[in-house]
Amino acid sequence: MLVFLIAYCLLLLLVGAYASRSVRRAEDFFVAGRNLSPSLVFATFLAANLGAGSTVGAAGFGYTDGLAAWWWVGSAGIGSLLLAFAVGPRLHRVASRLSLYTVGDLLEARYGRTTRLVAAVILLCGAPAILAGQIIAVGLVLRVVAGVPEQWGLVLGGCVATAYFVMGGLRSAAWVNSLQVVVKVAGFAIAVPWMLRAGGGWAGLAAAAPNAQAVPRDATGSAAIAQMVLMLAPAFMVSPGLVQKLFGARDESAVRTGVGLQGAALLGFAFLPVLLGMIARVHFPDLDDPGLALIRLLGEAAPTWLGALMLAAVFSAEISSADAVLFMITTSAARDVIEPLSGGRLRDAALLARTRLSAVVAGLAGILLARWFRSILSALGFFYSLLTITLFVPLLAGLYWRRPGQATALAAMGFSLAAAGLALLVPDALGGWLGPVPAGIAASAAVFVARGLLRSRIDAPGGSPGG
Repeated sequence: MLVFLIAYCLLLLLVGAYASRSVRRAEDFFVAGRNLSPSLVFATFLAANLGAGSTVGAAGFGYTDGLAAWWWVGSAGIGSLLLAFAVGPRLHRVASRLSLYTVGDLLEARYGRTTRLVAAVILLCGAPAILAGQIIAVGLVLRVVAGVPEQWGLVLGGCVATAYFVMGGLRSAAWVNSLQVVVKVAGFAIAVPWMLRAGGGWAGLAAAAPNAQAVPRDATGSAAIAQMVLMLAPAFMVSPGLVQKLFGARDESAVRTGVGLQGAALLGFAFLPVLLGMIARVHFPDLDDPGLALIRLLGEAAPTWLGALMLAAVFSAEISSADAVLFMITTSAARDVIEPLSGGRLRDAALLARTRLSAVVAGLAGILLARWFRSILSALGFFYSLLTITLFVPLLAGLYWRRPGQATALAAMGFSLAAAGLALLVPDALGGWLGPVPAGIAASAAVFVARGLLRSRIDAPGGSPGG
């Protein structure tokens, strides 16, 4: 299997190198020349969203929670559909008109440079966690299935994703992602019916599973799902890595078609890793670490040919999400922090060089952090929560509401983090029913609503970039 995996890595690098030949300017690297077709938008979004959390993590979730774990990836599908039809076309229109590369560009156009820098710092504090989550999964897969020491698995996964991304940015990633999507979807689509039959069919699955219903009947389970949807769906609407991929679409129709079809695909795919996690419970009912459910299943219960295919599928999932996170980190670092601190707009070649250097540094940081986080879902949950709490309300309000300015956006970010921290550290302070993410969103929204009601003059006048 290791030889097969090495050959697959070389193929990914060759595809990335081929696509990178047309990268001549920073615009090609950041937004693929704003020329991605609906099919490439579909592929690069789906590849980014089918990562460690939606494969290895979702299977572990299915092992412990049964079919209700569908909501982990299903929430991403819901957020993607809202992005495709409610928010994405307007975002693309603004980005094209103002030649924006990053979410930081949008925040500065709407609120001011300070808002851009604050958002970038928050993002760069949280984003390495999600990169580490993808690399953790690569290390687990290679250790259990191919016998590679975990530390070397972390290095291999991080280096492959970094290498093809550094070559061509979004353009290389989009083409490599197309190959990865075919491999991962084929692997999971073939594995589920095969392993379901080997596990005794649906009857055997339902008997072993702790829950065979997608919607729990008890109030506690329903509340947990509501919290999950509130954390994840908004994150997939405002994630800088996804929004910046959207900026690369050739027109608004490509956004609606590509992102919309990807959202629908996520809703269907969400069942596959969950079912594999439930099947793993049939074969291994007493796993100490549910996070190993999928890996143990494909390494010990699947036939060799299926294990090899699934290894490539899972490896593709983690690598493709890793390159999406690298895209988010490096473009934000170069465009939103390094360029402003350099005293003005960098020349195109300098910006491109510094972005590639940032990608190398980010890849190394992700490999090091992968040794720190205890699990994939803990790493991803931290990032998604931080992203939703700080960016969701300011970004959407900036698109649709002209009045609030920079002071309001900064206050909203500050109050959202404070409210989330209070809910996390002192749950009883908010009655014990409001979790960190809902508390953060509510506090941020309250600041914007108060600004609208009071009609204060604390903000400098400015227009919405949405026009």
